[in-house]
Amino acid sequence: MKQKKSIKTIILYTVNDNRTILIRLIVGLIFLSEGIQKYMFPELVGTGRFEKIGFADPAFWAYFAATFEIICGSLVLFGLLTRLASIPLLVIMMTAFVTTKWPIFINKGFWNMAHEYRTDFAMTLLLIYLLIYGAGKWSFDSKIYKPSKT
Repeated sequence: MKQKKSIKTIILYTVNDNRTILIRLIVGLIFLSEGIQKYMFPELVGTGRFEKIGFADPAFWAYFAATFEIICGSLVLFGLLTRLASIPLLVIMMTAFVTTKWPIFINKGFWNMAHEYRTDFAMTLLLIYLLIYGAGKWSFDSKIYKPSKT
């Protein structure tokens, strides 16, 4: 009979892999820096960008996204609650696709969209990797959760 996994196992279990730290560094540092930049340069990448895209109440949404990018990017960077932190970041990536890349696809075609989407695509796949495999051996998740050997 198959045992049911606990919530703790689903959230904290991670592969015993040293290489995952590279993925966490990429994802964590990029989201952390992007979130900070939304606060530092609001007209360029924060409120101004969200207004240009067409968001209602662009200041709220820019700072909302920035806060999640900083918090979740930091969690991913340290490998703490990595799977949970990946979910809001995936939502941010899907929103970015729908609001910025899909219009490019509609107006300029696939190849223009593919060019503009390359970084977002890579980040999305790396987030999916973290969601599936967890934070890896060098993470707080691996220190917190030790699977039983039964």
